[in-house]
Amino acid sequence: MNTFLTDTEMASLVEAIKTAEESSTGEIRIHIDSNTEGNNAEMAFDIFKTLCKDQTAEKNAVLFHVNFERHYLTIIGDEGIHEKVNQDFWDRMHDQITAEFVRKNYFLGLRNAVLQTGIELKKYFPVTGENPNELPNEITFS
Repeated sequence: MNTFLTDTEMASLVEAIKTAEESSTGEIRIHIDSNTEGNNAEMAFDIFKTLCKDQTAEKNAVLFHVNFERHYLTIIGDEGIHEKVNQDFWDRMHDQITAEFVRKNYFLGLRNAVLQTGIELKKYFPVTGENPNELPNEITFS
């Protein structure tokens, strides 16, 4: 199903998500798409609506939607986080990830992005009380 990341790398990405979410109320998801033949942006938004949209109290979920076969990456932040970091942040992150992907550093690109997202989430959505895990940390596939 996934020849771009090893099982160990996927487990490490889940750990990176947990680490990134520790100091923030934000949530991070990774979805690996191997099926989309049509409009990747549309599919990414559909996945975002299913996995993330309006499912966090502060609307601060982030989705990394990756289709390795089609060389496609979309990063979508819910309204709360997007208002804080603006489009420039996502554009820079997209450029950093795709630069790693070009070098076939798929794991490194995603891990660094998850951790950087965690830093931004902590800046704008720090934990001030209880910090329930509002969304699962596992990587999803289609």
